Amino acid sequence: MIRISEIFYSVQGEGILAGVPSVFVRVSGCNLRCSWCDTPYASWNPEGQERSVESIVETVRGFGADYAVITGGEPMIFPDIVALSHGLTSSGMHITIETAGTVFQPVACDLMSISPKLGNSTPSGAWGAQHERLRVQPAVLKRLMVSYPYQLKFVVQKPEDMAEIQALLAELKPERDRVVLMPEGTDRDLLRERALWLVDICRREKFRLSPRLHIELWGNRRGV
Repeated sequence: MIRISEIFYSVQGEGILAGVPSVFVRVSGCNLRCSWCDTPYASWNPEGQERSVESIVETVRGFGADYAVITGGEPMIFPDIVALSHGLTSSGMHITIETAGTVFQPVACDLMSISPKLGNSTPSGAWGAQHERLRVQPAVLKRLMVSYPYQLKFVVQKPEDMAEIQALLAELKPERDRVVLMPEGTDRDLLRERALWLVDICRREKFRLSPRLHIELWGNRRGV
C-alpha cells in the first residue's frame, strides 16, 4: 500500500523530458521539509489515501500514456515503490522517478530524476535540524547515478547557490549534460527574473536550463 495524493495526466514540466505527455503519480509523504516546497499536501501536510499497487497501476494504464512519472513527496521512502515501478514498467511505460536522492531502492526506472536539496531549502523551526542532516547523502546519490540513467536537477534561488552546486558536482563527477539548473519559484514573473541570470550560468558552465512549464501554462495549481 502507498499513500497517494493525486494521479493526473499532463505534460512533464521540468528537466530533460520537459513537454512530454505523462501520467503523474504523486505519493504523499516525505522525509524532508523544504522551506519552498510547492507540494505541501504531499510533505508538510500529507493528504491522500492508501492504495494498492494494483489499483494504482490500473488507474495509470487507463490514461493510455507512454510515460509515467512517480513523484512526491519522496517516492523512495515507500517500500511498495519497487512493486509499483515494476508494475508500470511491465505495462510498457517509460518510468521517471523524481527523488531528492536520500534513499536507495531497487526500482525499475528509465530516468532517475535526482534533485539534491541545497541549503536554500532548509526551513527554520522544528524540522530544520532533520532536514539539514538528511538533505545531501553523497553515497546514495552516487549509487543512484551508477544504477540508473539519471539527471541531476538543482533548484536555484540565487547566484550564490552555485558555490554549493559546484562543490557537490566535484564530489559526484556527473556527466556534464546530465546537470540541470532550474529557477525556484511558483510565480511566472519570479521564474522569468531568475531564469534570465540562470541562463547565463548555464551557457558558461554548459549545463541544461530547465523551465517549469506547468507554472508557465497554468500557474501554481495542483493536478496539472
